Amino acid sequence: MSRPIPELPAPIPRRGGTAWRWIGRAIMRLSGWGIEGNFPALAKMVVAVAPHTSNWDFVHGAAAMFALDLRVSFIGKHTLFVWPFSAFLRWMGGIPVDRRSAHGVVGDAVESFRGSEALVLAIAPEGTRRKVERFRTGFLHIARGAGVPVVLVGLDYATRTVRIGPVLEVGEDVEAERARIEAYFAAIPGRHPELGIRPR
Repeated sequence: MSRPIPELPAPIPRRGGTAWRWIGRAIMRLSGWGIEGNFPALAKMVVAVAPHTSNWDFVHGAAAMFALDLRVSFIGKHTLFVWPFSAFLRWMGGIPVDRRSAHGVVGDAVESFRGSEALVLAIAPEGTRRKVERFRTGFLHIARGAGVPVVLVGLDYATRTVRIGPVLEVGEDVEAERARIEAYFAAIPGRHPELGIRPR
């Protein structure tokens, strides 16, 4: 039985692809995945997606993105944006960044927010599929620098659900925000739970 797909609030950027929306919903229906919750009615936000323990996370995340008709951006090394991959990466929402630049990844991402009328930037806080003890804080600094909220999106493999929410405003105590987010995602089982973050 298919599970309902929420409609995005008006300010959120959309891909505008009817065919891809149908494909995304078909993939979710066939795989038994669903979406719970919805994004805030805002044009700009950082989306923290976790746990990230498998290559399948990209498949389910992309299916949800297409099913929602959500236009998501992500950060990629500038060296990846070469022919013939550059066109596809940009179409998917890739933003090339040069880690050697004066501003760094955080600064470049903040500038992307400032130069865009609407931008939803998705980031995996772990930064890798391998086991990590702590989340990286780059996404928090990006959100704080750009003055946008962080939306937590969990990939719950136990119930096959993409869980959208809660919405956090990043304060000055970034370490406290990281601990709070780690505690939230620690309760969501990824494809390989043993690789997920542990509560502190």
